[in-house]
Amino acid sequence: MKRWLRKRVDAAYERLLSREVSGAPTHVAVIQDGNRRYARKRGGDAHEGHRAGAETTERVLEWCQEIGVEELTLYTFSTENFDRPAEQKEALFDLLCEKLREFADADRVHENEVSIRAIGEIDMLPERVRDAVDYAERRTRGYDQFVLNIALAYGGRSRLLEATRGVAADVEAGDLDPEEIDIEDIERRLYDRPIRDVDLIIRPAGEERTSNFLPWHANGNEAAVFFCTPYWPEFSKADFLRGIRTYEHRAESWRRTRARRALALLGAVSETELAEARAIVDRFRDSLPSAERPDAGDLEGGDSGGQAAD
Repeated sequence: MKRWLRKRVDAAYERLLSREVSGAPTHVAVIQDGNRRYARKRGGDAHEGHRAGAETTERVLEWCQEIGVEELTLYTFSTENFDRPAEQKEALFDLLCEKLREFADADRVHENEVSIRAIGEIDMLPERVRDAVDYAERRTRGYDQFVLNIALAYGGRSRLLEATRGVAADVEAGDLDPEEIDIEDIERRLYDRPIRDVDLIIRPAGEERTSNFLPWHANGNEAAVFFCTPYWPEFSKADFLRGIRTYEHRAESWRRTRARRALALLGAVSETELAEARAIVDRFRDSLPSAERPDAGDLEGGDSGGQAAD
């Protein structure tokens, strides 16, 4: 009876969250944490936890597509994971091979035109895993409706280091002027194909850190971060929707801050800068509390009247 009631409550909460979600982030990144702890809690081995986590991954992919997310990146195997016992690594490599080929052949992947990509130091992986990666990428290369990035042998700092070395080598060779180095020069060297800025990072299992995950694309974009306690195999749709709601609140806060700063600038900047500040205030005016919203006359006159708050 208690389990039945719990399911009814969970279903009602999920419906409530679904109604509250009004927009979707473009790019969600997930740290799939807690598989081994989940298995230990249930008296199983690490492999059973990873297999249960793979089932959660499939559900999250469906949830992302339902609400309009366009790119999902999964932190699946880090460079630090190479230090795990050999039997754990081999079992995980076998599961990766199985799931990569299964995803590449799945009807839903082709019906939804999902492009599967691997990011990280792929050359460090066993040959069978590299072959499975190549198979999945070739089978879905022509698709662009949804991007699924699998982070394998991945380390955020190592990627940035390699990109920096690439820039330095081009400068030394005379192919790149140091004065002309820009963001695009770094991004082109991070990955073979472009990755969108991250809007939301989700991490289950109670850890409150982002573990060097996509630092260029997440930190630079001031991504929202959602931490929750369920282990990855226990991660539910309600947890997912709570993460989306965190992103929406973060985005709303960002818009409100931009509007307040631009409003404050109206009375302090030169005439040539007023047009941009007015445009920002006008764009994000509805994000401000009613008492802080300027009227049309305030914007035209360039006098904020001291209404802005920090």
